[in-house]
Amino acid sequence: MDGIYQPASFISKANPRQNQSIGRDSVIRLKQNLFMHRYSNRSEVENEKDRGPRNSTGIVISSSQLEHVNEFESFLRHEANKNGLSIRRCFSLDVFRNAERVLLIIIGSIIGLFLIVLTVTLSIGAMLLGASIYSLTEFQQRRAFLETRQSLEVQLVIEEQSAEQERLLLSVLPEHVAVKMRQDLGASLDTQFKKIYMSRHENVSILYADIVGFTAISSTYSASELVKILNELFARFDQLSERYEQLRIKILGDCYYCISGAPVERPDHAVLCVYMGLSMVDAIKYVQQTTNSPVDMRVGIHTGAVLAGVLGQRQWQFDVYSKDVELANKMESSGMAGRVHISNATLSFLNGEFEVEPAHGEDREEALQKAGIVTYFIVRALKPFKPAVTKSLASLTEDNRRTMDARDGRNNNKEDSEEFRQRLRKELDSKTGGAHLKGHAHWLTLRFKDAKVESAFHNAEEAFSPLSLLGGPLVMICTAPVWRFQPWGPFTWGGIGVVLLFAVVLAGATCLASAVKAMWLRRALALLMTFSLGDFLLLDMFNCVVIEENLPIVNTTITVSAKCPYPSYYSYFGVLTLVAISMPSYVCYLGKAVLMYGIAGSQCLINIYLLDVRLDWEDYASSPFEPSPVPSKYCLSATLLIVATSLVVVSRYAEKSRRMLYLRGREVVAQRERAADMKRRNGALIYNILPPHVAAYFLSRARHHDDLYSQSYADVGVLFASMPNFADFYSEESINNQGLECLRFLNEVISDFDAILDQTKFKDIIKIKTIGSTYMAASGITESAESEDTARWGHLSTLVEFALELKKALSSINEQSFNHFVLKMGINHGPVTAGVIGARKPHYDIWGNTVNVASRMESTGKVGCIQVTDETRKILEPFGFGFEQRGLVFVKGKGQLLTHYLVSKDGVSLNLDSDLPVEPTYPIIYHRRVNRPR
Repeated sequence: MDGIYQPASFISKANPRQNQSIGRDSVIRLKQNLFMHRYSNRSEVENEKDRGPRNSTGIVISSSQLEHVNEFESFLRHEANKNGLSIRRCFSLDVFRNAERVLLIIIGSIIGLFLIVLTVTLSIGAMLLGASIYSLTEFQQRRAFLETRQSLEVQLVIEEQSAEQERLLLSVLPEHVAVKMRQDLGASLDTQFKKIYMSRHENVSILYADIVGFTAISSTYSASELVKILNELFARFDQLSERYEQLRIKILGDCYYCISGAPVERPDHAVLCVYMGLSMVDAIKYVQQTTNSPVDMRVGIHTGAVLAGVLGQRQWQFDVYSKDVELANKMESSGMAGRVHISNATLSFLNGEFEVEPAHGEDREEALQKAGIVTYFIVRALKPFKPAVTKSLASLTEDNRRTMDARDGRNNNKEDSEEFRQRLRKELDSKTGGAHLKGHAHWLTLRFKDAKVESAFHNAEEAFSPLSLLGGPLVMICTAPVWRFQPWGPFTWGGIGVVLLFAVVLAGATCLASAVKAMWLRRALALLMTFSLGDFLLLDMFNCVVIEENLPIVNTTITVSAKCPYPSYYSYFGVLTLVAISMPSYVCYLGKAVLMYGIAGSQCLINIYLLDVRLDWEDYASSPFEPSPVPSKYCLSATLLIVATSLVVVSRYAEKSRRMLYLRGREVVAQRERAADMKRRNGALIYNILPPHVAAYFLSRARHHDDLYSQSYADVGVLFASMPNFADFYSEESINNQGLECLRFLNEVISDFDAILDQTKFKDIIKIKTIGSTYMAASGITESAESEDTARWGHLSTLVEFALELKKALSSINEQSFNHFVLKMGINHGPVTAGVIGARKPHYDIWGNTVNVASRMESTGKVGCIQVTDETRKILEPFGFGFEQRGLVFVKGKGQLLTHYLVSKDGVSLNLDSDLPVEPTYPIIYHRRVNRPR
């Protein structure tokens, strides 16, 4: 009787319910000598060819009964001997092979199904981790874009404000003075004297031009019409001054004066100045046609040396000072309407380019005669000027309008928008590189070279994102199905505890984000996650290694773990762990590199030396008939190292981006601060050029060249205060640095006068300008006008009190400097026209008969006194002021006027003339105190 034994699998004696996994080499050896070696001493073992005849009876023994074959064989032999039969044992190798194939296919299918489930789970985890990293990266990129755009917008605002500040500065100041003042704007200067911006220039031609007859027509036009006429005229003058290389100094009512040859010296300064004067005489025809009146230009030119600069602390206006400037003024006043009046000093620089004739101005002006000046009139130019400067006045006006339109930005909206987009793209492109870190951080560690910046970077209150710590729990959750088929030990339960811990931490971090603003706490959470993941992975791999069983097979012992059928998934888990470790932004990339290489290297060693047999068996189980040329233990190890290296590179790039973003953030903050500072400086500058209510008008709206400011006021007080003995004090001797030290003293006086305006009681008084040593102010031209008659003229009373304060301030200066300067003041009231003329070079001024009479009250008054008209006296007496009648005084353009001197306030004598100088004032200044020579 034949017995057929079919060993389909091996059952573990220790745990027969679980399949055993053995290595590939052991399986091959088992297949080769399983039967021949184990049963070689038994004669019953035969080949399949040795089967008995076909009428023999066979018994098939199943694999489950294989362990009882010896007992069953003894039983059969005993029965056969009793019946005279023989027994031969025969194994069917074909049956064995076929059954083995079927069983391996079934096992492979089951394993494949498990692998699919596990692979899908791990793939989902990988996708979720990728989505998390993408979300963080997208957030950083969008934040970078917004910060870059914001930074660029702030930069454009700064540039715009800088351009506006420079434009306003250059509107009243030449560039060489504006540069110095911009540097000192807002700076505290610890000096004995207030800063003076003054320089001396030799061989300069000075031009004065006055509109003859303008005062008579000013009362016949409204404020807006008058300002418009002056603006158009002076805009033409400004255009001409650019063509003929002139530097406009200032506008005094209807008087325009400029210089040539400063600050840049040029040999043809006198020639250009004469061409300027001739063009101005032609330009006045515009006013003649517009007003239909016989107005004309009177031009005077003189050549000499000047001191050019700015005096005072308010209402800055560039001006020139010297005796030659006074002579140029006399040249204008002694000239004739429609003619250009020049001195012999100017004639010496003309090089015969003009035909002249004697003017005899020295006979009409005593000052010219004393200075030895001989005057001439320009008849015509003998040589034509350059064609580029011979355009018609109409073309000049059109050029002026186009220039002002361009400056105002009327036609530049599209260009500005396109420029902004181009600059934005350029800025974004520049952020993709590491150029911003060059010079700021170490190339390897990426640490900032500045320890303060590095500390600030770590302590920056960055918004806490729980998403960066989500990687750890996500990896644990997505790999949970793997543990269904992997060994469960104490480390497995520790991993579950880590998951629960992170769940609590993330919940608290999400609900109480403000509680994790501290950098040390954020780092602690990140390090806790990374160490926990790495430790759990490695320890759980050891958990697989230590659960072993020795199964003797044939002549060899194969160490097989019955609880680790899929050891390769530890490597997949390791890849996800490395990705999760790379997510927290609070750990430096070098720290991440140490952790990732440590975990990857440890796992590679475990794969190659501790899990090698298990990985070999998994290779055979997954592909028993087509073995892989490279064992998976090497492929998985290489994958771990490649992933770790890639993540280190990515982490370095991410940290570099974060540091670049931090630097960009610092730049944004710095630019915002600079923008705010520039805005404050710009506002202070405007308020130093224009009166507050006028500056507010220009700051509150975007304007064009035709948006002029003009206003008529019916009740205005005007004050002129001069130091008549300053002319005696002024000296251009070398001991006074050619007059510079004298002007330094004048700057102290005017600055002290300006400081009085800072007092609250004088807030409605506006400084208009200074003319040499004459101080001009006005009241009643602010927006807070009162309707009651008493309060209506309250500002005029305040103006008188301001005049008295000027006298006190000058007396204090006299005590400190041992000088005896005095004031001569005149006050008048009435209607005026106020406005800003000159769109490219805005200049605020007031016009009208009221201004002219106030000026005459000063010029015809008595030293040390305040002279007013009879109408002004009647208004001021109800406020407690007492007056002394002077009598009739001839005033140019008004005839005989009854005037009075102010003598008392509330019955108390003012003694205004008590400090008249008893000694001459000497022009010697060494320090803050001016000492007289003994």
